[in-house]
Amino acid sequence: MTAEPDLKPRSLDPASLTVLSLPMHDPRVRPLLDELAVEYDTRYGDLFGRSAAAEELNRYPAEEFEEPNGALLVIQEDGESIAGGAFRRYDDTTAELKRIWTHSAHRRRGLGRLVLDELEALAAARGYTRLYLTTGPRQPEAKHLYLNTGYRAQFDVDADPETIGPLAFTKDLAPQN
Repeated sequence: MTAEPDLKPRSLDPASLTVLSLPMHDPRVRPLLDELAVEYDTRYGDLFGRSAAAEELNRYPAEEFEEPNGALLVIQEDGESIAGGAFRRYDDTTAELKRIWTHSAHRRRGLGRLVLDELEALAAARGYTRLYLTTGPRQPEAKHLYLNTGYRAQFDVDADPETIGPLAFTKDLAPQN
């Protein structure tokens, strides 16, 4: 008799996690970008074409995600990049979150929430008072994450997401002392 595989996600051990602030060209960022490309192509390829993922991932210059106005964070567990995200200046008081990602083998462990917490804290420390982000209509997990972490939908949450297009959210940040 063979044992059933354990489908329950492993719990997070904070001692095994490292949060890194990296430039876009760092090889530790590559898993984030590679898997986002697959994710975008899988979910949206029939809608926008197979080259749309590469276009989206290259839409903004890498410098926009660097200090002082931006950041790109990667969370590693035992040296493996397993989650990450970035922000860039949207306007003088608002940072735009981009590229929020959790490796497919590490989902349902609370990493998305951890990425948001880290990005929010860093954006607030850099003087931003508001966050803005969009996610795609075919990413219900992201929509629920943002709604469950205090982001306000800038769209009718009861409408069919496919009729809306990008789903926009905002959140006010607590002032840093």
